[in-house]
Amino acid sequence: MLVRVFANTRFLRPKYPRRISQSRPIVSRHFHTATLVNMEYDKSTVQSIPNPSTTASDKSDFRGHARVPGEVVDTSVLNEPITLPFSGRIAKNRFLKAPMTERLCQWNAEGEDISNRGVPTPEYLHLYKRWGEGNIGIIVSGNTMVRYDAVEAYGNPILVDDHDGRVAKFREVTTAAKAHGSLIVAQLSHPGRQGSKYLNPNPVSASDIQLEIKWAGNEFAKPRPLEKHEIKDMVKSWGETAYLCYQAGFDGVQVHCAHGYLLAQFLSPTTNRRTDEYGGESLTNRSRIVFEIIDEIHRRVPDPSFIVCVKLNSVEFQDRGTTTEDARDLCLALEKARVDFVDLSGGTFEGRAFEHKKESTRKREAYFIEFAEMIRPLLKQTRVYVTGGLRTASGMVKAVQDGATDGIGIGRPLAAEPFLCKELIEGKVSSAIENFMPLPLNTQASGTQLHQIGLGHESISDWSVEAEVKRWTEANEAETKRKMDILPKVDSSGYPSLTAHSGFRYLMA
Repeated sequence: MLVRVFANTRFLRPKYPRRISQSRPIVSRHFHTATLVNMEYDKSTVQSIPNPSTTASDKSDFRGHARVPGEVVDTSVLNEPITLPFSGRIAKNRFLKAPMTERLCQWNAEGEDISNRGVPTPEYLHLYKRWGEGNIGIIVSGNTMVRYDAVEAYGNPILVDDHDGRVAKFREVTTAAKAHGSLIVAQLSHPGRQGSKYLNPNPVSASDIQLEIKWAGNEFAKPRPLEKHEIKDMVKSWGETAYLCYQAGFDGVQVHCAHGYLLAQFLSPTTNRRTDEYGGESLTNRSRIVFEIIDEIHRRVPDPSFIVCVKLNSVEFQDRGTTTEDARDLCLALEKARVDFVDLSGGTFEGRAFEHKKESTRKREAYFIEFAEMIRPLLKQTRVYVTGGLRTASGMVKAVQDGATDGIGIGRPLAAEPFLCKELIEGKVSSAIENFMPLPLNTQASGTQLHQIGLGHESISDWSVEAEVKRWTEANEAETKRKMDILPKVDSSGYPSLTAHSGFRYLMA
């Protein structure tokens, strides 16, 4: 028996009037502070579904659907194509859907062979079909695992072999995602020490440094260092998965070197205490596995137009973490290795980047824009994308015009609005929807939105509405308790199921 990846669905769809909000001033609550936001939904393909408890005209505290404050600007620069230097592929605009962990793939039931896990479901396909309709230049899928026995979470996609015809299933996804001209790239990943101990009881890493914290109800087992022959096998695994991605119709792959996962564990002196050629004080040694993987991908995939890109931490905010100078040098070396673009991000579970933002960075919107401004002029061919914090058209346009980045990566806002890039380019909106979900729960909450899209819900929950945030928080508490009660068994993605009371309905062409 195969298990569906969704959490329990006891939160039923409420009955509410199907009314469309008109262009009008809307007051939104940032929990304690009311702000006036001018919304113009009549100019957008987005239909607002108001919360019936707050739509009465005689209520002075009407809580509507708020967007991040942003200026109306000419967004034509965001619609410019980008030619990737080594593959020669052309992204139709500057937008990149950043990878998120969807957790929508088939999973094996307890006691079944783990090779049954990781196959795309209709819900996974539907999610990527919607993004494909959203006029996104490059769509990067999230956390495709290179091993059956090493996963980031329940529901991850896995492409290790084709014993069950899964390549054809992935090809259905890529066909849907590319139907309107987007490129699709598969992010390849291995969790290393950063996978739940209930799914990864015997993790491996660069060294035996355990991740001591708990995250989203997960605990992490102590890893053992990979032997050198295992590193060689790991490199081959990445190459084989890249080749299968090529067969499945992906336009390229992204090597995930960020956010504390296995390759980031090799790059950082915090987690890499090795004394052989894969460790030590030398960045050349610590990054050796990354370049061996890139070389193996180029070797295994015969098509020179196949994109190879890298997700990279711009900085880890730890005492002995990777420095910005390390990341800069790594970017320069990646260019020599014929990497088409780097997607700059930052921070790990132990040092959340958004807790360490400089005031100047907040003003520029992107968590890592200052770093991008430093390295962008140094790269002569490899393109730069920045993901993290860009929420307004004006900020995105300025980042490009200032030469800080070539492309704009967007993650969580595309879980709330899969057509956001299309709306920004067409000038129908000037920013993303506000997200008042408390940190660090916003990642989990975005997972709920991803599942709503995949399941074909009529609307997606709106985290700018206090009542909707409260409903999700209660659902998350209930789901967390349920998960804890059945441990060590893991039977769901961990994203709480919710049907939107306040959200957005999308009109399909």
